[in-house]
Amino acid sequence: MSFPDFLVSKKIDAARFAAAEPDVFKEWADLFEQMHPNSFTLQKLNLINAVRRKYWLGLAPPGTPSGDTPNPRPC
Repeated sequence: MSFPDFLVSKKIDAARFAAAEPDVFKEWADLFEQMHPNSFTLQKLNLINAVRRKYWLGLAPPGTPSGDTPNPRPC
């Protein structure tokens, strides 16, 4: 599994993440290549959640009709 595939599995838009935070993206990609995906997830769990909120992939969550985008949470 590649790092961009991992991000898609976590519902993170890899292109937007890489464009907005290239240093963090590269650091995470390098770490991901050195460890098992489960270990990476455990190590970065809280950070992954924050990144997911910023760079949501845009897939409709369960129960949302397709075509509708969920309302973002206020920060």
